[in-house]
Amino acid sequence: MASITIRDLPDKTKELLRMRAAKAGVSLEAYVRHILQKASLANEFTSTDIAQIAEKYFGSEHGVTLDLPKRGTKRQAVDFDA
Repeated sequence: MASITIRDLPDKTKELLRMRAAKAGVSLEAYVRHILQKASLANEFTSTDIAQIAEKYFGSEHGVTLDLPKRGTKRQAVDFDA
């Protein structure tokens, strides 16, 4: 079996994990091992990407199609020669 050391873990995080482990009736080590095993079995690491979230909930396959307005400016071009 392999071992792992986690440095610079905030005291608050360790205490919360310890309390959750106690509530579950297991040791802190067993509780954290379970969390790591579950995370390692996940298909991929999920990161928050606002564009992907918007596409998931508001994309065209969900009945929402947005027409973006044409980009332009109402400002007059500056003529430095005048």
